[in-house]
Amino acid sequence: MALRWTMDLDATDRALLMLLSEDARVSHRSLARTLGLAQGTVTNRIRRLEDEGVIEGYRVALNPTRLGWSMTIMAGLRIQKGRMIDVQQKISADPRVFAVYDVTGDWDSIVLARVKDRADLDNLTKTVFTLDGVSRSYTHVVLNTVKEEAFPSLVKED
Repeated sequence: MALRWTMDLDATDRALLMLLSEDARVSHRSLARTLGLAQGTVTNRIRRLEDEGVIEGYRVALNPTRLGWSMTIMAGLRIQKGRMIDVQQKISADPRVFAVYDVTGDWDSIVLARVKDRADLDNLTKTVFTLDGVSRSYTHVVLNTVKEEAFPSLVKED
């Protein structure tokens, strides 16, 4: 299934984004050579994509296990009415937390976090997931990560 583009991107823009999503450190010269474009054209297109907010930044992909984060946690929270923003801001401030979502369904918020070990999980559960304003929580430990990406892979459109 192809990712649908919400703004008008031509084939060259899409090709640039695909190449940058594979390696954000690739030089403009190399991109130009690969795409058969002038380096100035590549630079101008990338600058436009940045200015329009399509490209928000460039990040390093880190391996959490190699950094000591051995467990990934998913938690669903019920938050008392009128407390959502305050509670989510406090939860977001914890360095172990890497995503906080407002969701529909049985829970008000889903939190994704990484912890170092069971003792760290115990601490996260007892300090962050029991903040004042959290009325109920459930926590799942991820056993195996099959796929994890920040967003769907870009697929070239025909």
